[in-house]
Amino acid sequence: MKKMKITVLITLFLIIVDSNKIQSQENKVFLITLDGLRWQELFRGAEWELLQDKNYTQDIERLKNKFWKESDEERRKALFPFIWDKVEKQGVIIGNRDKNSRVNVKNGMHFSYPGYNEIITGKPDDTRINNNNKVGNPNVSLFEFANQDPMFKGKIAIFGGWDVFPFIFNEERSKLPVNAGYRHSLSSNPSFLEKFLDKFQDETPKRWQGVRFDVFTHNYALETIKKEKPRLVFIGYGETDDFAHDGSYNHYLESAHVNDQMIRELWEYVQSDSYYKDQTTFIITTDHGRGTGDHWKDHYFAIPGSSETWLILIGNQVHPPLFDKEQYYNDQIAATIAKILQIDYKPKDVGSALY
Repeated sequence: MKKMKITVLITLFLIIVDSNKIQSQENKVFLITLDGLRWQELFRGAEWELLQDKNYTQDIERLKNKFWKESDEERRKALFPFIWDKVEKQGVIIGNRDKNSRVNVKNGMHFSYPGYNEIITGKPDDTRINNNNKVGNPNVSLFEFANQDPMFKGKIAIFGGWDVFPFIFNEERSKLPVNAGYRHSLSSNPSFLEKFLDKFQDETPKRWQGVRFDVFTHNYALETIKKEKPRLVFIGYGETDDFAHDGSYNHYLESAHVNDQMIRELWEYVQSDSYYKDQTTFIITTDHGRGTGDHWKDHYFAIPGSSETWLILIGNQVHPPLFDKEQYYNDQIAATIAKILQIDYKPKDVGSALY
């Protein structure tokens, strides 16, 4: 009898170990957006005309010393060292129009709510989503669809700087956890760090009414990733767009530079953790483009360049030789995530996977 009990216990132990091993081998995806970041800065680095214009840049000499270099390659690496070191060597970076590589949104609005809807649902909806109002998204996103699957229930996490994200992901209907705007940690048992972030977010002066600083979004996300190990994560950084609308090119550049550091921190954590290591793909993009010259501050359908975006991918499911087309679209992102995670997400007219 004792021998039988021991055998049963060993069998149960092996089942648990095998289950944990299978879980750790499941693919994971982080979808990361840098709101309104232009392809020009990503591929060319700081722009001279804007960098030295006192209307847009303060502390010009310090910014020049930090970000101005002679070539596009040197400038972009000064601004985005992680992307142009690690990602360029191991991943895919698409959207350099100087080399005839193009990424665009398909929606006709060219601003945020329509852009994020296109990214997370795989199709534009100009009829119903043509403003940034706080109205629940009528479309079912890939994230909401996945949340109905027991394999993903409780394994999805959404973070954003903008307080419209709860409506974009339609948290009321989807039941997705959305930590966005100036919300506190959603954890039922917040850690010391999460309580610290709650306190400091409340005590930090607000520059924008509806968008918090990225440092809070980033650290809420990173702490949840460490504690809860979600398989599907959305992180929407927002400072680049709002500093651009403010006409502050120096803050726009500094925020983009810090976002690169934040993505590096996420990647290095993922590669240090057995649950994520070599099982995780990062897809990084923006929700819209923006104009050039004095129109660099703004974006909508009447401003040329507002539909021009870019895409970055790195991870175990990214195979650079497969990316050989000249034109890609943001509506292909949802299908790509579904393919990586083996989710049967096939709504009508959804964009095809990137590869």
